[in-house]
Amino acid sequence: MAYDEQLANRIREALIERGIEDIEEKKMFRGLCFMVNGKMCLCVSGDEMMCRIGPEYKEALELTGVRGMIRNGKPLKDYVYVSPDIIKIKKEFESWVDKSLAFNKFARATKK
Repeated sequence: MAYDEQLANRIREALIERGIEDIEEKKMFRGLCFMVNGKMCLCVSGDEMMCRIGPEYKEALELTGVRGMIRNGKPLKDYVYVSPDIIKIKKEFESWVDKSLAFNKFARATKK
C-alpha cells in the first residue's frame, strides 16, 4: 500500500518548523516513519497518521477518527492511528504532532 506523500511532507515540515534536527525517515508499517532522536515518533500509513503518544492513547481511543494499532493480533499501547478527516484540520494535525513530540522525550528507543 502506498502512503500519502502530501501527509509525509506535512509531517516533515512540521518537524522542521519545530526545530527538530535529529530526524530519520524509515519505510515501515506499509508506510514512512519519522524517527526523532532515534525513536519512532510519527508515521504515515496509507492516508492515516500513526502517532506515538504514550499512555494518553487510552483516552485518545475514545475520540472520533482515532483507532488503536494492532500488531500480530494484539493491541499496542502508546500508538494510535488518526484518520485523514481529523488531520486535514491544521489545528488538529498540529495537536497530534505536538502530542507525539511531547511523548518522544520519554519514549524508549527500540533495541537494534
